[in-house]
Amino acid sequence: MLIIYGAYTPSQKANIQKIVCIKFKSDASVADIERHMNEFAQLRREIPQMVAYSGGKTLSVASKPEYDAMHYLTFRSQDDITAFQNHPKYQDFVKNNQNIWEKELVIDANILK
Repeated sequence: MLIIYGAYTPSQKANIQKIVCIKFKSDASVADIERHMNEFAQLRREIPQMVAYSGGKTLSVASKPEYDAMHYLTFRSQDDITAFQNHPKYQDFVKNNQNIWEKELVIDANILK
């Protein structure tokens, strides 16, 4: 079964992408993981600097993945990423969910055109 937590085709032009990968703690419940996934997807509707969002649980194609979930976000500028990271809704999300994270990997990059 495939679950898409959020997919959005932007009408705005994005210049920067952010990838957030999460490894959940082994004792994280299914309900906690679902809450994390749904709350992260909801941020697209609550933080206007985010141009687009998609995310999902990682797949085991060749081997067990190092991370359990991946979130892909796009922004117009570095200032928009900073605004996103400092936004109270994102800060609340982190505070309410980081207790179930074993580790996090965040990568910001330009979008080649």
